Amino acid sequence: MLTGREPLVFLPAPMSNEPPSGKAHLKQCEQLTLTRRQKRLCRREPGLAETLRESVRLSLLECRYQFRNERWNCSMDGRGSVLKRGFKETAFLLAISSAALSHALAKACSSGRMERCTCDDSPDLQHREAWQWGVCGDNLKYSTKFLKNFLGQKRASKDLRAQIDSHNINVGVRAVKSGLKTTCKCHGVSGSCAVRTCWKQLSPFHDTGRLLKYRYDSAVRVLSVTNAATGEAELAGSRRHGQGPRPTDLVYLEDSPSFCRPSRYSPGTGGRPCSKDTSCQSLCCGRGYNTALRHTALSCHCQVRWCCHVECQTCLREEEVYTCKQH
Repeated sequence: MLTGREPLVFLPAPMSNEPPSGKAHLKQCEQLTLTRRQKRLCRREPGLAETLRESVRLSLLECRYQFRNERWNCSMDGRGSVLKRGFKETAFLLAISSAALSHALAKACSSGRMERCTCDDSPDLQHREAWQWGVCGDNLKYSTKFLKNFLGQKRASKDLRAQIDSHNINVGVRAVKSGLKTTCKCHGVSGSCAVRTCWKQLSPFHDTGRLLKYRYDSAVRVLSVTNAATGEAELAGSRRHGQGPRPTDLVYLEDSPSFCRPSRYSPGTGGRPCSKDTSCQSLCCGRGYNTALRHTALSCHCQVRWCCHVECQTCLREEEVYTCKQH
């Protein structure tokens, strides 16, 4: 089930391109792995099911891209076991999932795919005028508010794991916010800027993924301490003389496994392709790598004939391919 601890990581991949018209969205909501409360929210908003699917696609593709050269490569195999632990990888999954949902919701609002929200409500930017000029701002304000309600996040919790998960979810949302920028367009005779329309626009999600990967690489291991003044449990890290982690830090509880061998956390690195000069040594965990020759057919020696015809020859390119040994 989907909880505040595990946002969207268990949702299935998109199963159809059926538009959310009529009662189609009700069926889509039932196909998603959601809690009762979340399904109720999904049924109220015809565009939400497709937005959830888009957020899954975003988070999965970006996670795989960012970890393509790592021992843990965001494989679906073992993901459930990873989420039950307090690894750095767990922190990244929570952050990238919440970031993807926040991003997808904001985009869905501005594109008109959600009925309960529209463009960014920045000062002096009327919705009707925004649509007329084609400059509807991404509504991150609405998406952030909806996300907290959808995940059922509470302001405070005494449970250490709940605190950590909530913290990492918020890191993902903050990463999206940091990429929000103001874009302006000039209007007037002969390109003059007599009238200027501005709107809020999110950065490409790849930028958010790159930022979260940086946060992963510098993640902070934490433990729970009691605040002497309030008596409440708080997160404390080894960085900066034991002070609490920054709001932008990804945090984790325990060291990760090596991910070298098949386990309940990953399928291991055996058979993974690698780069001889940059990644084979680390990725293959000292087991060495196999070398094979691959022949690829490609167009070559192309020539443009009269008008619009191009003729090409077919050439074979030979290249070495490296894969990690199984044993």
